[in-house]
Amino acid sequence: MFGKRGKDGFGNAGDTIDRTPPLAPELEPESKSAETGSSAAEELLVTGNTPIAPGADRPEQKRRSSKKSDGYYTTKSQVFSALIDTIDLSQLSKLDNESAREEIRDIVNDIITIKNFAMSISEQEELLEDICNDVLGYGPLEPLLARDEIADIMINGAGHSYIEVNGKVEESDIRFRDESQLLSICQRIVSQVGRRVDESSPICDARLPDGSRVNVIAPPLAIDGTTLTIRKFKKDKLTLDQLVNYGSITPAGATILQIIGRVRCNVVISGGTGSGKTTLLNCLTRYIDETERIITCEDSAELQLQQPHVVRLETRPPNIEGEGEVTMRDLVKNCLRMRPERIIVGEVRGPEVFDLLQAMNTGHDGSMGTIHSNSPRECLSRIESMIAMGGYSLPAKTVREIISGSVDIIVQAARLRDGSRRITHITEVTGMEGDVIITQDLMTFDLEGEDANGNILGQHCSTGIGRPQFWERARYFSEENRLAEAIDSMERSTA
Repeated sequence: MFGKRGKDGFGNAGDTIDRTPPLAPELEPESKSAETGSSAAEELLVTGNTPIAPGADRPEQKRRSSKKSDGYYTTKSQVFSALIDTIDLSQLSKLDNESAREEIRDIVNDIITIKNFAMSISEQEELLEDICNDVLGYGPLEPLLARDEIADIMINGAGHSYIEVNGKVEESDIRFRDESQLLSICQRIVSQVGRRVDESSPICDARLPDGSRVNVIAPPLAIDGTTLTIRKFKKDKLTLDQLVNYGSITPAGATILQIIGRVRCNVVISGGTGSGKTTLLNCLTRYIDETERIITCEDSAELQLQQPHVVRLETRPPNIEGEGEVTMRDLVKNCLRMRPERIIVGEVRGPEVFDLLQAMNTGHDGSMGTIHSNSPRECLSRIESMIAMGGYSLPAKTVREIISGSVDIIVQAARLRDGSRRITHITEVTGMEGDVIITQDLMTFDLEGEDANGNILGQHCSTGIGRPQFWERARYFSEENRLAEAIDSMERSTA
């Protein structure tokens, strides 16, 4: 339907077997349509403005058990080159995803038949799927993106890739045709959220349509080739009940977290990299009342709130002239003019923490954020140091009074050495004694060793606190009976 067939059946495709395949449009650097007036077809492949609907489910991919041979990639390059010479991309862009895949499959089958490539049926199906992914999706990344059990995808140059499954990092069998293809796919991803990655701007944070976090660092900063890291989100959103099933928290602990989210406690979720802070934040936000106006501020929009009244804000990096940057602090300060009831900051990592604390202290109860730290006490120290980073010349005691008056609860998450993720502390900030911020643990996780398979053993324990500091707040929301039952249940299970 969309072929440009000539004398040899495929225009100039007849001479593609013995010559080096030209750079296909999806392998070229950043789109130059603004400068050279490139066609809509070239824009289709460079920027990723494909028939795929944002957030649409990708077709299930077959899991590859071994790396493909060099001969497979040679054949694929030849077929791909012939396809680009043959297909009319301007017409293809008008089709929906499934129809476009069928057109590509028909033309590729014709090319394989005319060129007389010796391939089995399974190899031909795999080649068809790979080429469809190259044109319409994210190329070799598609099989990994389709696997819901993968938490992280780490591409270290065109020839090396790793994935995290069940908390363990293992090498993947996918590879890219060359460095140009990898960089082109990275450009396709980041261009969908209005960002760019190239030699002049080699570091970029972005996201996929499903909210998965993307980081790209390109040469010359990445010495061994473009490095792409994707923190994937599960298609089915995790809930506190599922965290209970995974052993991350006890049922009583989950009930306490539900009440904390419901009664508008100011919460900071603390943890190391990959400990599940964003997942836990998503879980807590499920218990926010649907009538509340929530404003989220993030570097790359990842939070997936289910409430109807949510305003999502995202930072912006500077342009090529170094202008136009919008920082997290700009967003948090602007939130205060937007009549928020709760402000949620995806990740606090700088002086914006002071503005968030001010918001918590001025009528925006129930605000939340995440911070990188390894314990509740270290979390408080990190907040203090981030305020100092902002250039505020306040006495240390004054800063600590602001912190103790703003933060109600610290929830500590950890990724243990066996790959499991646990909530290790639910800690209250109770006030000040002299110059010291006082905290009390409601629940902790005690390590007990490991089993024969190397899995960490331990249990969540009550610390014996019978009436938490937020008891009156729970009573105001008529949650005091449920809170008392959860505390009693936790104490009985510990005993």
